[in-house]
Amino acid sequence: MGKVEEFEELRPLLFSIAYRILGSVGEAEDSVQETWLRYDASTTRPVSVKAFLSATVTRIAIDVLRSARVRREEYVGPWLPEPLLDDPYEEPARAAELSDSVSMAALLLLERLSPLERSVFVLREVFAFGFDEIAAAVGRSEAACRQLLVRARRHMNEGRPRFEADRQERQELARRFFEALAQGDVDGLQSLLSADVQLVGDGGGKAPQLARAVAGAENVARLLATVYPLMARVDITCEPREVNGQPGALFRDRDGKILHVLALDMLDGQIQTIRSVINPDKLGHLGPVADAWAVDREVKQTRKQPR
Repeated sequence: MGKVEEFEELRPLLFSIAYRILGSVGEAEDSVQETWLRYDASTTRPVSVKAFLSATVTRIAIDVLRSARVRREEYVGPWLPEPLLDDPYEEPARAAELSDSVSMAALLLLERLSPLERSVFVLREVFAFGFDEIAAAVGRSEAACRQLLVRARRHMNEGRPRFEADRQERQELARRFFEALAQGDVDGLQSLLSADVQLVGDGGGKAPQLARAVAGAENVARLLATVYPLMARVDITCEPREVNGQPGALFRDRDGKILHVLALDMLDGQIQTIRSVINPDKLGHLGPVADAWAVDREVKQTRKQPR
């Protein structure tokens, strides 16, 4: 097998590692591309191509994350990961770990960790790498990596999200949610939301949004029931999809362009958190992006018109 074939076979794994470290599709793809360039330029063949490439993409992602942290501290409003519709890496034996670790809730927890803690946690807990491989990847001793993992686990366990185990139950709850949303049914929405539900929006200062953060079932239900029927009147459509391994939806304008993405966290038969990503910089990998400001103007104009 040649270099290109070896690399392409491992590309899904490399992307999945980088995305979990970075929370950005674009930055993960760039990290994978840089990994290929380094591999292509190397003149010696590694004992394990998988270990070599995984270590390389991890080191690159750590460097990217360190520089990204400054930008995230200056970010306008709440920062959310770039939505991921399909994780390219599949490993049936670790399906649960892979799915949970890519959720927005888990990625936001990972944001609390240092770049090294985050990388060690991802490599060990999600992808089950050996400590010898992890040590080589992050440039620390195995003993140091074990300590990093202990700290990372402690931070993650303090706020670890728990999700509905039953996929069918989650999909049914999501179906009822989006049905009530389309109808502007305040009571219907409120019955599906936990008492302390949170609605979090990420516009990054580059797009209008419902709100940066709203809490409480009644407040969230009333806001959603007011806005989404108006959006439907200007031909915004809802396309239910799995987002970061959890129920969600893509919203498109009348030309089929992506307006924003919703992701839902669920527990005990209720929706705990609704996350809305409308920052156009975070949606381009999903397809052509709508002009959110133009949609907002049209929605406001529609609000003034009698039905």
